[in-house]
Amino acid sequence: QVQLVESGGGLVQAGGSLRLSCAASGQTICISAMGWYRQAPGRERELVATLANSGSVNYVDSVKDRFTISRENAKNTVYLQMNSLKPEDTAVYYCGAWGPCGRNALDAWGQGTLVTVSS
Repeated sequence: QVQLVESGGGLVQAGGSLRLSCAASGQTICISAMGWYRQAPGRERELVATLANSGSVNYVDSVKDRFTISRENAKNTVYLQMNSLKPEDTAVYYCGAWGPCGRNALDAWGQGTLVTVSS
């Protein structure tokens, strides 16, 4: 199993910045990709950004050129640098980790961290 702990959410004014962190522990050898999803009130959870061990990165169009995902392998930690934040970025942000793990597939999630962007 893999445990994920997020931090870094909070309240920020539009145009501001926040950095989210997600630290993984446990069977981190099973991780082949990590990333961030978000869920706004009344909406479905959506992908924000993912980063594979290969270095391949994927962003949802609405955050391209504003958000940057990165990873510090030595600390098993993934970051999401969020700049030029907009009120529509307000959501609970969830960290995820995925990959093959023996006979099973890893699909781990953190508890979520709230990001609120005021106008």
